[in-house]
Order: sequence, then C-alpha cells, then structure tokens
Amino acid sequence: MPCNPAIGGTAKGHLVRELDCLGGEMGKAADRAAIQYRMLNRGKGPAVHSLRAQADRYEYRRIMKAALERQPGLRLIQAEISDIICEDGRVTGVVTASGAVYGAKAAVICTGTYLDGRTITGDVVQSSGPDGMHAATALTPKLRALGLSLRRFKTGTPPRINARSVDFSRMEPQPGDEEPEPFSMETEIPPENRAMCYLTYTNEKTHEIIRRNLDRSPLFNGVISSTGPRYCPSIETKIVTFPDKPRHQLFIEPMGLDTEELYIQGLSSSLPEDVQLEVIHSIAGLEKAEVQRFAYAIEYECVDPTELLPTLETKKVSGLYGAGQFNGSSGYEEAAVQGFIAGVNAALKILGREPFVLDRSTSYIGTLIDDLVTRGTNEPYRMMTSRSEYRLYLRQDNADIRLSGLGRELGLISEERYGRVVEKYRLVNAEIKRLENTHLSPSASLDAFLAERGMPSAAGGVSLASLVRRPQLSYGDIEPFDPARPELNKAVREEVEIELKYSGYIEKQLNQIKEFRRLEEKLIPEGTDYANIPGLRLEAREKLSAIAPRSLGQASRISGVSPADMAALMIYLRNK
Repeated sequence: MPCNPAIGGTAKGHLVRELDCLGGEMGKAADRAAIQYRMLNRGKGPAVHSLRAQADRYEYRRIMKAALERQPGLRLIQAEISDIICEDGRVTGVVTASGAVYGAKAAVICTGTYLDGRTITGDVVQSSGPDGMHAATALTPKLRALGLSLRRFKTGTPPRINARSVDFSRMEPQPGDEEPEPFSMETEIPPENRAMCYLTYTNEKTHEIIRRNLDRSPLFNGVISSTGPRYCPSIETKIVTFPDKPRHQLFIEPMGLDTEELYIQGLSSSLPEDVQLEVIHSIAGLEKAEVQRFAYAIEYECVDPTELLPTLETKKVSGLYGAGQFNGSSGYEEAAVQGFIAGVNAALKILGREPFVLDRSTSYIGTLIDDLVTRGTNEPYRMMTSRSEYRLYLRQDNADIRLSGLGRELGLISEERYGRVVEKYRLVNAEIKRLENTHLSPSASLDAFLAERGMPSAAGGVSLASLVRRPQLSYGDIEPFDPARPELNKAVREEVEIELKYSGYIEKQLNQIKEFRRLEEKLIPEGTDYANIPGLRLEAREKLSAIAPRSLGQASRISGVSPADMAALMIYLRNK
C-alpha cells in the first residue's frame, strides 16, 4: 500500500467482496489490518452500499508478504525484471536486471505506477516510483519491441503530516460504524474500530493561494502532459474546474496504529513544496501542521487495454498477461481483481484447461475487465457502481451466491465454505416462503401499528411478506406480529429483506441478464475476417478487427459498431 491507507469504497468494496468469494486474499488481509470500518451510502439502496476500511498500511504489507512467503507451491524471488524472452510469439522466460534468466511459460506484467515512473513536485522531476522507490525503466523499450502500444498516464498523492502538530478540535470527527461488517466471508472474529478519522475543509484563502500559484503548477505550466484521473483530481484541478465552489472536503486519515503519520485525503497536488506548506497551513486544524512527506504527481507507462483478451492475455504475445495500472486502471482493488484473473488464466493456460472469463452480468470484476478490453480507456479507469447496468443484482451482500461456486470450481473455495453459502441461501429462501405464507388477520393493534407509520389499515388482512415490501417498514419492524420467527443471523435477515423489497426490480434485471447472456453465448470464431463481411461499415471493420471480440455480445459493446453493423455480422455468421 504505497499511498492511500484504505481498502474499498464506492464500488471498490464490491470488488473486494467478489474477490474474496472467488478465493482471493485481499479481503482477509484487509480485515486483519483494518483499523476503522465504514459502510458508505447507507442512506441509499443496497445496490450502492459499499464497505470501506482504513488500514494500517505497514501491517497490511506485512500480512500480504507473509501470505506470499508461506504459500505452498509458490517460489518468491525479489528482483527487477528487465526483459521478457519470447520465441515464435510465445513467452519462454524473463530476465532480471542482474542478468539472471528464469524460464517461464507465462508472465503477468503488474508494474503499478513504477513502469518508467517519474515523480513531479513543482519543477523537481525525478525518475522514481511511489514512496521514493525505484522506477522500473529497463522494461519499457522491451515491451514496445514486442509490439505493445504504450501510453502515459498520471496519478497523484496528497501530503502526509504528523499527528502531533494537528489541532483535531477544529475538525469534525468521523467515527467508524457501530457494528462493523468485515470484507471477507471467512473472517470469524467481529471487526472493531481502533482509530478515528477527521473531516476538515479548504476555504477561500486556500483557493486564493492555489490560484495565485497556478503558473508554478506542473499541471498548468506544461511540465505534465499525461492524462490524469477524472474522478480523483488534484486540488489544483478542483479549484480550476469548480471556481464557484466555496470549499472542498478533506479527510484526515491515520496511516496506521504505530505511526503519527496522517494522510490528507482530497489534497492530491504537484505544487512546489513551499506552496503546499502555505496551502496546508490555511486549513482549519492544520495551521501548525508539520509535513512528513510532500505531495507529488507520478507519471507512468501503461498498455492500451484493447490489446488484451478478456482473459487479460495480450493478443500479440501468447502467455503474456497484464494486470492493474499497467492495463490503464487506477486503485488497489481494481489491480487486485485483475491480478487474480490474469494469474488464474495464466495457470489454466499452462494446464491446458479452458480460460476463466467473468462477464458483465456475473460481477463488477467482469464489468471492469469488459470495459477495459472492449471499450478501452483514455484516462486511469476507476470502478463505480454506475458503470454496471446490472447493479441491483450485483450487490456486495450477494457476492457469495454469485461467485463462490466458481471459486469452488477453480479449487480456491473449500467444500466446507461453499456448503455454508448453500445453507445461508437455503435459510433465506425458507424464510421468504414462510413470510409469504403467513397471513395476519385484521386487528386493532395492526391498524394502530400501520396508522402510526402513515399507512392505511389492512382491512382484509395482510401477509408478513407484503408488510416487509412496504417502503415504510423493515423486517425488524414487524417482529411483534411474528411470534413464530426463527433465529436467523444478520446476513440472512438482511438478504431476506432485500429480496422481498426489491423482488420486482431484481426479477426484471434477471430477465435483462438472460437476454444479455443469449448474445454472450454466441461465440465468434477465432480468425474471423471482418474485412470481407458484406454490409459492415469501414469503421466497424477496423474496430472489430482490432478488438477481435469473443462473442456477439462483446461486439455489440464496441464503440463505433452500430446496430446495422451487428445485423450484418449476425447474418454473415448465420450463413457461415
């Protein structure tokens, strides 16, 4: 965790849950290192509820490193890779910077923001990765020599300050949830909050300082020309983009339990150090803040993700895969799920087994990868709930039933764990059936209960399920009228309520998914020559040839392929 000391967040929490249900490590490590949990968007529907946890980043690193070192069957070697050996268009090995050669049937490039990285603070530009670590410079020309199309993206970090110098009394406390929920379905010890975050704001003085020094900002004076993230902009970009906004939120987050270092979430910058110091000291509670590490922007190389297959294997080199920021995405969570998919597919390829591909209707993981490899990205890609057209079905609470079976097929979810998932949903379905079949007769107490909540009386009686479906009521509210209610855990109760309240919408979404899968299951033969398909426009021929879609569904999502082009393609395939 070289930068942000947190895991999860809007849509990112979904990714962590999905990864956990496939057998990934991130959720378990996050739970062991977390120091504060917050469920975001509780005031909205369950589709956008997303878990976020502050993590002790040093502890997280220790836990993950130990997991690697203790993993049976894994040999861990720490070295910089400077070259990839290919023969006949296939990976056969890798070379380290010291000249050591390791034979390999597959390789995954997961270079983060280190690939030819350079950090920028004012006019100080250095060849570097994040947190002062070395950049990976030798590999870039080798990747270009393999025919990969690289582009340059940018991201940024905020300053880190010392907690001893902060006046927390001038800030708003941001406590964690009273009953925290863990990321991993395997976390048995209830999580606890062990740290406090704080909220403060920029002000007009802050904005005036930044405006006065825009000519010294690398973002506005031409030093930085690469593309940065739209959804996590620098403070300079915020001030310029939203000139009428009087203030911007800043979250003060601890980097861990055994350090005084604090992270100013929302204050990413590449301004010179003297300007950064003036900006920080203009903010309530930070008037005397001591900076331990100044903010910086970082530029790095990444691949055009449309050069990747849905397995994340490159189209130009067999056995070579990409993951994370190398694929044009941004964030730990996006990187983790891509690393999982790339690693699984590299192993399956070597074993001679069928590839593992998640489509958009199964998961946010599938949505993320499909967006990257089908549509590409012109900026660092960040997962958001709005990117999925099936978000009411792809909730974090039901990730277990959606994906645990697939994790079991891969051999990464145990029979015991999968059995617990099956039992959970047996209880959910049994309780929904019981509520549907339990009817209340009209009574004065029921009418009074309904009237108190602004609802009309139930003159002809009512089922318990129909009561739960009402927006004004919850599963817990109707307990006084349900003496036969079984003892159920929180996860089962939550699932029962969601399934009942949103049953009509979920059914509609499942029908949409059924139609989506009809096109996804119509595979396009490899090597299809789009140049010779009658009726295709020139743009469609070029785009289809470049992307080489796996299915008619993927073809329909390619930018520049029209419904008329799809009709021509389907007629051609049917005739062939």
